[in-house]
Formats: sequence, structure tokens, C-alpha cells
Amino acid sequence: MNGRERVIAAIQRTSQDRIPIDCWADKEVTDRLVRHYGVADKEALLTQLGVDLRYVMGPSYRGLQMRVHDDGLVEDHWGVLRKPMTVEGTDRVGRAWSWTYQHVHTSPLQSATTVAEIESYPHWPSADLWDYSNVRQECLDAAKSGAAVVNGGDRLDRTAQLKPAMYLRGTEQFLSDLLLEPAIAECILEHTADYYLSYNERVFQAAQGAIDIFFMGDDMGTQTGLWVSPKMYRRFFKERFRKFNELAHRHGIKTMYHTCGNVTKLVPDFIDCGLDILQSLQPAAMDLEYLKREYGAHLAFQGGVDIQDVMPNGTPESVRAHVRDRARMLGAGGGYIFCTAHNLLPDVPTENAVALFEAYKEFGA
Repeated sequence: MNGRERVIAAIQRTSQDRIPIDCWADKEVTDRLVRHYGVADKEALLTQLGVDLRYVMGPSYRGLQMRVHDDGLVEDHWGVLRKPMTVEGTDRVGRAWSWTYQHVHTSPLQSATTVAEIESYPHWPSADLWDYSNVRQECLDAAKSGAAVVNGGDRLDRTAQLKPAMYLRGTEQFLSDLLLEPAIAECILEHTADYYLSYNERVFQAAQGAIDIFFMGDDMGTQTGLWVSPKMYRRFFKERFRKFNELAHRHGIKTMYHTCGNVTKLVPDFIDCGLDILQSLQPAAMDLEYLKREYGAHLAFQGGVDIQDVMPNGTPESVRAHVRDRARMLGAGGGYIFCTAHNLLPDVPTENAVALFEAYKEFGA
């Protein structure tokens, strides 16, 4: 089987020659692995590791997507001001590492008090702001590896609901809106969903059947529970999520949804909306054996490898044992793709990353 066949078989919960492998790693970890294996680039690394999926960025933004202000703040195409932040530390073996990200500094809709102010916001994005001309070729190039092609873009154009609302309105304010100002919350969510539905329709049309999996990313949970109750999820988020899945399925594309945290109570709703793959499975938050037992007949899973403790703080031997447990808990009967619960970050020692992919091959057979 090639990678695409292996992944599709896992989604359909039919027999495969081994558990498919995915790789989520930040640039520093990727570069270290490239040097470790002595390969030419990231694509050669993915081939070396036996990775069965390839992620494509999708269309390119026609204008200046990130505008740098004189004070150093960066304004994205949603009008959200971000501040570049760097986190530094040392890993278990004493190697220094650093990680840079764009922290939300100013939420432009935070002070709005009426629906009219939300409606008149000048920075609502439009699907017309993207160039879709290279979408199909990017997918075809990715498919040359034999892997499944996953379309998800980056963090700024990846389909979501709660995260963009939090960026635009502020986390505390938006969560308060759900209870106290539901019309404002609905207006923000409707603008966001309308944009993503239009944008993704254009992406899928441009790909002309070359996308295998549509990747969405949102965080509906925390380590100990949900951001919103199941009742509130069904009122504000569920039907829009259903539309995202239905759009992909109309184009013959499977769907994958990343959400951090404990979202166990929402899994039946995800299934009802037609989701094909649930991604993350944060092991400190979720009971993986329960998920497989209760929902494995209706849903495929990806993730479940711990990046909070085992990968940064463990040893190659403990990484190996951890992967063996994932294979036992989630791999039986298909329906599982090996992956970390989130990106391998710079605090992960190289030897642990190497042990991870060796264990995938050992226990996935």
C-alpha cells in the first residue's frame, strides 16, 4: 500500500499493512531531524520516516497578509494586532532551545457594544483576497510521494470558529457574549463561517479532486473540560461545523478536526456532523481507551502521543513504551493514524524524536 491507500483504509476502518504515520513538528525539530538523518530537505525526511500524509498550504494571499507597524506589532488580515514573542529554555539533556510565535496583543472588536459595530467592521476577510491558481498543482506535487494530501493552510486561514472569535473579540469578552450578548456572538460566528465556506468552496473547486483530507483546527477544550457547555456548543457552533463537513463531503473530501483539550462530551456531536477524523487526543485530558471503545466504530482518530511530558522529559525507552500503548489502545481494527497530540516543539530532544518514529514502525506493523 502507498501512504494514501493506507490513510484512506484507516479512515474507513478497513485492513491496512501498518498503522499510518503523520509528522507534526516545528521547524527547529524538523531541521534537527534533517541533519540527524543526513537527508536533503523536509520532503526527504518525511520519506525517510515513512510519513503517509502531506500538508499543503493552499492559495496565496493577494496583498500584504502581515503588516508590521512602527511599534513592532504585526497586523494580520483579520485586523488583529499581534506581538512576536520568544520562549527560551533548555531540554532534558541541557541543550538550549527557543520558540517564536505571534501573541494576540489587541482584539479589534473587544470594545464593540452593538451588532451594527460588528457588521460594519472594515477588516472582515473575503475569499476574493486569495489567488487560487496554484492550488491544484501544489496538491499534485504533494501527491507524487504517494501520500494522502491534506489541505489546511496555516493558522490564519485554517477553518475554525472559536479561535478567530477569541482573536477578534478577546477570549473573556467572547465567552461572556455567548451568555450575555448572544446576538453579538452570533454575528461574529456568522461572518467567520460565511468567509470559510466561501473560501473553502473556492479551494476545493480549484483543486479539482486532488485533495484527500480537509483539515480544520479549533480548540473547544481545556486540559480539564470544555470552553463551552455541550448545550452552548449545539446552540452556537454545531450547525456551522456541520456545514463545513458537508461542504468537503460534496467534493469527495474526508474531514479532520484538530481540537486540544478534553472534548469527550462533544464527540457524539462531531460524529453527528459527519466528521471523519478527530485529531489531537490530548492524552492528559482524554481517556483514549474510552474514546476507541465508545466511538471507534463511527470515527477515526489521529494523535494521542504526549508532548507535554513524555516527549520532552522522557527517554527513548519511555517514548517507545508510550507508542506501544497508543497502538494497543487505538490501533486495533484500524481507524487510527500515529501522530503527536500537537507539534513536536524545540524542548523535545532529538533522540526522543528519533525513537518516536522508530517506534511507529515497530508497533504499527
